Amino acid sequence: MTELADGEWHRLHPASPLLRGGIFIVAVLGFIVANLRERLVDFFLGVPRYGGDPIDEILERGAVGWALLGLTAVLIAILAGFYLSWRMHTFRVTGEVVEVRSGLVFRSNRRARLDRIQGVNIVRPFVPRLFGAAKLEVSVAGQDANVQLAYLGSANADQLRRDILRLASGLRQPAPVQPGAAAPLEGAAAVVPGAGTPAGLGAFAAHRAADFFAPELDPDAAPPESVVRIPPGRLIGSVLFSRFTVFLVLAAIALAVFGWTADTGGWLLVVILPGLIASVSFYFSRVTRSLRYSIAGTADGVRVGFGLLTTSNETLPPGRIHAIRVSQPILWRPFGWWQVHINTAGHSTNKGAGGEADTTTLPVGTLADVARVLELILPGFDSAPQQALIERGLRSTGGDDGFTNAPRRAAWLLPFSWRRTGYALSEGVALLRRGVLSRELILVPLARLQSVGINQGPVERMLRLASARLHTVAGPVVATLSVLDAGEAVALFEQVSSGAITSAQADTTHHWNLPNGALE
Repeated sequence: MTELADGEWHRLHPASPLLRGGIFIVAVLGFIVANLRERLVDFFLGVPRYGGDPIDEILERGAVGWALLGLTAVLIAILAGFYLSWRMHTFRVTGEVVEVRSGLVFRSNRRARLDRIQGVNIVRPFVPRLFGAAKLEVSVAGQDANVQLAYLGSANADQLRRDILRLASGLRQPAPVQPGAAAPLEGAAAVVPGAGTPAGLGAFAAHRAADFFAPELDPDAAPPESVVRIPPGRLIGSVLFSRFTVFLVLAAIALAVFGWTADTGGWLLVVILPGLIASVSFYFSRVTRSLRYSIAGTADGVRVGFGLLTTSNETLPPGRIHAIRVSQPILWRPFGWWQVHINTAGHSTNKGAGGEADTTTLPVGTLADVARVLELILPGFDSAPQQALIERGLRSTGGDDGFTNAPRRAAWLLPFSWRRTGYALSEGVALLRRGVLSRELILVPLARLQSVGINQGPVERMLRLASARLHTVAGPVVATLSVLDAGEAVALFEQVSSGAITSAQADTTHHWNLPNGALE
């Protein structure tokens, strides 16, 4: 265990107030530049200024000294506020909680219980990366229950994440310390030997450059190679063949047919130009946020990373995934592309790959990529029968394929997709298949199930049908089947209920590093 997880109070990276107040500083600089712009134009281009310039008013009134004094006082107040904010923002990691205290006038205290941790995410935004800093966020089950440490040194963030996950796994004894090993500096960035000399500055610059291209600052904690690689061409293609592109094409066609004329063309261009710029920004952010995507298994769970300028690297401990959705939009079908989303009890406040929610585990991949991801996040996927059943659930059009499918009379309610609507149970996992235009397969580990319900409306009653829903934590994955034979719905209810009880009793993933799930 490092010093940052010794149960004592520690402070964040010294540059944290500056990094957190970056927007405020940019606003102040913008105000100064806006007031100096005419003076700069006059100085460089010789263009005369007009009245109303604040600096001219100060010069004419002879209040230069007072202005400098006021500016100095403001700067001192800002620096003092930043310093006091840093001094009053402390954290500690004990064997039970991660706790953060902050605030100057209004104090706040946030605690994240280790047994409720759903994931630990390390985000390295572009500007903090220049300082060697990173933000660590502990995702906890519950609404607005996350705890953030913004910012820590990059190396310390990796070490602290490892310590938090070690404690959350059930291990209470500290790891043996190697003789002669130095403890990390409190909240500081990694120290580069020779810093302060020309050679040291060069080494520091080289270290920062290596940080920008390194996929993982802690290679010992995860395999160096991701089990899935997304080629840039596939990534760009997945963004282009999206619903947003379809909307833009339809809007352009409607504009060309109904709205574009020689008289109104100029005005329409002015109106739609901001939308075009926003569209370019949308495509750029979707691509850059998914670049350098990686996913690998570790001793403490699944680690998912992505990002080019701003990087994110989250570890999901075992047993924290409540539902999985493997889907294929119709525009991706000719290419054989799929994507994977998950439900977890805690959600990071940072956006995930492609700018989507952090529940996007695989932005785009082939069927082989989906199999590699499911092998990491789905219990029992190493079973050959379950693998074959999942593949049939993704690609089959229905029939005798191991799924209990909706009867033919369900075509009155689902005329196109009734053949693909069905369910199966396999080794503690419920599989729900649906959709014909956008294919979907929902996988729910029964150990994570909250409840199960079946419903029957008047039309369904006449057709001897029913609907079913497996309730999990809130998220993008909704485990429902809109039509089933009424008798099969009752059978699903009974099998899932008994299977959930059995799976929950045998589950020990809450303390994943211990063989019997008990605290050490």
